[in-house]
Formats: sequence, C-alpha cells, structure tokens
Amino acid sequence: MDEKLEQVLDILSEISEDYTVPKNIREKCKKISSILKSTEEETRVNVDKALQIMDEISEDQNIPMYTRTQIWSIASILESITYK
Repeated sequence: MDEKLEQVLDILSEISEDYTVPKNIREKCKKISSILKSTEEETRVNVDKALQIMDEISEDQNIPMYTRTQIWSIASILESITYK
C-alpha cells in the first residue's frame, strides 16, 4: 500500500476513534477507510469516492475545527495521490 494512503488511513482511524467527533462523521470516516482499502476498483476511483464524502464532512456544521483541519489535510493528500 502507498505510504500516503497509509498516512490517510491512520488519520481516519484517529478521527473514527475520537468520541468528541459527532457519530455521523466518525461513521463516514470509517466508510472512507473501507473504500480506500477496497481493491474492487482502481485506486483513483476509490480516492474520488473518498473525496466526495470528505467534501460532505467538511461542510458539516457540527464538526470540531481541529477535525475539519484533519479532513482538509486528508483531502490534500488524497488529491496528490489522484493527480500523480
């Protein structure tokens, strides 16, 4: 697995286990992790799906600011994977 992808999965795991983050956001992070781990489709397709969900998460009004910053960081890393 790509080093950047592992970094993203680590951050998503942190968010998923952080109980100060609303449950709906934690669930979406778990969903993103499973999408990124999936081998059914090309990595680029999985990353695009993940980015769509990340966009939804970043617009959530209930997300803590530090988590929003983590989400933006993940999106930036994923975009660098997509546009290699």
